[in-house]
Amino acid sequence: MIRVVLPAHLKTLARVQGEVTLEISGELTQASVIDALEMKYPMLLGTIRDPATNRRRPFIRFYACEDDLSHESPDAELPEAVRTGAEPFFVIGAMAGG
Repeated sequence: MIRVVLPAHLKTLARVQGEVTLEISGELTQASVIDALEMKYPMLLGTIRDPATNRRRPFIRFYACEDDLSHESPDAELPEAVRTGAEPFFVIGAMAGG
């Protein structure tokens, strides 16, 4: 069981509260987590990554175990603590401006 924390605007869009839990078989990667999210919550399709290129949207970041995973390969395996459900996978809406 994988735990995912979404930013408030995506929780509202998906009509969920708190953490989202996902069952993922096979390798646990950023890509497989986003695939599972989009499958379970189709209204999120295109909000986290571009559907044509599968690249992360510019103002979306991925964190786990206090590390920024945003620039790692989408196919890199996630940390053990995320795979076991001890730590959540965070999807963060980055802020910009000044």
